[in-house]
Amino acid sequence: MSLMNRKRYLDKIDFNYRVHSVCGLLGPRQVGKTTLAKLYAKKYKSVLFFDLENSRDLAQLENPLLALQHRTEELVIIDEVQLRPDLFPTIRVLVDERPRRFLILGSASRDLLQQSSESLAGRIGYLELPPFGLYETHDLRTLWLRGGFPRSYLAANDAESYAWRQAYIATFMERDIPMLGFNIPPVLMKRLWMMLAHYHGNILNSSELANSLDISNHTVKRYIDILSGTFMIRQLQPWFENIGKRQVKSPKVYIRDSGILHALLNLPTFELLSVYPRLGASWEGFALEEIIKAYDLQTDECFFWSTQSGAKIDLFCLHDGKRLGFEFKYTDTPRRTKSMHIAQETLKLDHLYLVHPHDRTFPISETVTALGLQTLTHTPLV
Repeated sequence: MSLMNRKRYLDKIDFNYRVHSVCGLLGPRQVGKTTLAKLYAKKYKSVLFFDLENSRDLAQLENPLLALQHRTEELVIIDEVQLRPDLFPTIRVLVDERPRRFLILGSASRDLLQQSSESLAGRIGYLELPPFGLYETHDLRTLWLRGGFPRSYLAANDAESYAWRQAYIATFMERDIPMLGFNIPPVLMKRLWMMLAHYHGNILNSSELANSLDISNHTVKRYIDILSGTFMIRQLQPWFENIGKRQVKSPKVYIRDSGILHALLNLPTFELLSVYPRLGASWEGFALEEIIKAYDLQTDECFFWSTQSGAKIDLFCLHDGKRLGFEFKYTDTPRRTKSMHIAQETLKLDHLYLVHPHDRTFPISETVTALGLQTLTHTPLV
């Protein structure tokens, strides 16, 4: 796959520098942040690069102000910055001293990089680099099975892709979590992660998980927040309307990358996935992430809505002043259900999309569209 397929993220970095001196490029490990940064660096005549997993680079930044204050490079890239969050106050001093650009790469969310928001307020803009999306790969079946991590998606065959994902999961638990400063037994984290895979697409019940793992509810919530903060899971928050119905108030949980989900569920081939009893839940999570990526939806504008009586909408978003709803159905015959009709009326949706796995997009009514996921590249939202 050509790196040019990630041009939209190069453009986003450029846009960031029109507003801020520092760009924080965040995303899970092995998603391609370093590759993208080096590609972006080709725009500059002089670049200084630090990889904080390299002991030599780490030693150079032992006294960061002394190391950086008199450098004249146009762009400074610092990779794996979550290993040294104490660098943020120094970066603030440097960008306030004179105009210069920093591109900092991190494998943890801005919530886990708390010092950055305090030290670089008004000076940093954040971008999230997700795994490959369908608008980049145009191969729904392979992307759904393998997920979008470059080395998984681009593997020579399904067996090699699956082996890479299994190794990724092990490395994440045994190495990456401890490097972020969290002391969590890898066996316990894997049990939780596998349980969350079976909860995928369902309402999160942290008390039930706590009882199963024999740990406190508070501890389960903290571990789940860590998985969210490292881009492994999505906690989709509920939306509330002032209506006379009991509404669900707990989040739904998804494994964000479908390939990681299938590795946790021991589904190495599409043949096994196609007979998986909860195939619809796998499709829902995959399609939800693809919609969010394709249309640049932000976390704080994405919700689900559900009532105790069964009316629901899988994804509700406030986007460009519109109230939009999405239902994800793995079906050949997408049609509006009574539940969707109730959601459309209650939430006063401007438009409802039924997202299905084929390459046909067609209107069901004036305000309802059957959206073939394979047509994302040329289907604008209403």
